[in-house]
Amino acid sequence: MKLKPIALILNIALTLGVGALGGWATAKSVQTWYPTLNKPSFNPPNWLFAPVWTSLYIIIGVAAYLVWITRDKIEHFPRTVAIYIIQLILNLAWSFIFFYLHEIGFALFEIIFLLIMIIVNATIFYKIDKVAGLLFIPYIIWVSFASFLTYNIYILN
Repeated sequence: MKLKPIALILNIALTLGVGALGGWATAKSVQTWYPTLNKPSFNPPNWLFAPVWTSLYIIIGVAAYLVWITRDKIEHFPRTVAIYIIQLILNLAWSFIFFYLHEIGFALFEIIFLLIMIIVNATIFYKIDKVAGLLFIPYIIWVSFASFLTYNIYILN
């Protein structure tokens, strides 16, 4: 497999762009609204979220790149892209729902749907390129944790 640097950069840039938009939706509330919430004892410190998400977005972009470079061999490539884009949109939507709209209950419902779509996406990627599918494992683990955290914040507030 020959490296296609522009395609790799574009795939990573797309996911980092989603992260940047989510960061924009989150920024004000992290300083104002979020500190007022009751949180469980296992709530990570605020400084941890940015490096974790940045790393995950890069990994997700690499996974997408691995699938993209084999697109000519994928029978249902438009469907694969659609599922990928849907989970990215759901990822972004969670930040807006939770941090911008302050709708914790709706955010809980949405993140569960997001987690399901990430698992579907990972499964499809795995069938196309095993490494691409496996690269989604940290994303699945983190969003599973974020789902549990959202649930606990919902219950405590």
